[in-house]
Amino acid sequence: MSSIQVDSITESTTNAGVTMGVPLTHKSYTTPQMNALTGMGAGDTIYNSTQGTLYVYNGTSWNAMSANTFQFSLAYLVIAGGGAGGHQHGGGGGAGGYRIAYASETSGGGGSTESLITVTPGTQYSVTVGAGGAGVVGGGSSEFASDGNEGNDSVFGGITSKGGGSGGQWNGHVGSAGGSGGGGATHNAVGGAGEPNQGYAGGRGSNVSSHFAGGGGGAGAVGVDGANVKAGNGGAGVESSITGAAITRAGGGGGGVYTSGGGNSAWRGLGGTGGGGAGGINNGGQNVHTVATSGTVNTGSGGGGTGTYHNGATSGSGGDGIIILRYPSSFTINYDAGNLVRQSNTVGTDTVTELTAGTGTVSWS
Repeated sequence: MSSIQVDSITESTTNAGVTMGVPLTHKSYTTPQMNALTGMGAGDTIYNSTQGTLYVYNGTSWNAMSANTFQFSLAYLVIAGGGAGGHQHGGGGGAGGYRIAYASETSGGGGSTESLITVTPGTQYSVTVGAGGAGVVGGGSSEFASDGNEGNDSVFGGITSKGGGSGGQWNGHVGSAGGSGGGGATHNAVGGAGEPNQGYAGGRGSNVSSHFAGGGGGAGAVGVDGANVKAGNGGAGVESSITGAAITRAGGGGGGVYTSGGGNSAWRGLGGTGGGGAGGINNGGQNVHTVATSGTVNTGSGGGGTGTYHNGATSGSGGDGIIILRYPSSFTINYDAGNLVRQSNTVGTDTVTELTAGTGTVSWS
């Protein structure tokens, strides 16, 4: 393409006796076609069919006369931070709330896929990526043990996913409610409730002589109850292909164990699929102490509950949440404010942007 034609149609009009040629349309080009043009002069104008607006050539470059005028549909996955496990054979942390609008994939708690967002270029959207709840450090006796910390909410515009519930501690503390609920501690404590259409409830702790806490709820399943010789596993997460690869996220944390007799680390609760942390075990009779583990970062998974009451033992922290946005590659995301940590990749004709930490505002052009 070696030259440019500006006006394709003109109409003659008369104003105060003077006849003028008034352009009705401009030659239409896509952005790649526009960038390949040669032979332009300052003032040449075209219609950019990719951006839906006029572009004028200033002698050295093409410049848009307005922002992109086309709306588009935005797919999203918004996962909150997971809850921490409880201390001293405590319950597992619940996964962060899980909300998705992509294909026919389901949200957490058995909820259906949500509606896509219709985005107008230039509109700003507030963003917060929820951090996971921090694990807690216990003291030398039950008076110093504590419930875990809840996860923090993730927000994209009007979409809020609730932070995961924390696991309860020894002596009957219940798991707290959240996106998915935290597991109940030993002595028959119940698990916390999950947020509707975001996640499931945590499991109940056992009431046997050895202490087996309940698992935290996951986005895809309830946390498992603690039972004789086995603490509850965390509930399973949910799989999504919004990034182009099938990945499971938002698993619940496993419950912790205390026993003074036999047993081994197989008695602790395992983390739910999707990144949940495993519970710890304290076997006082055999001096076996297995530490709790944390939820996987940027999955919104729950942390495991501890087994021991010894000084310095720390429950598993919840995994940080994530916000994933999928949109046509003909549009460009702009970071208008804040400290968002992000990365973008191309999947077919779409761009997938993952926001992994921070707060701010974004828009598109």
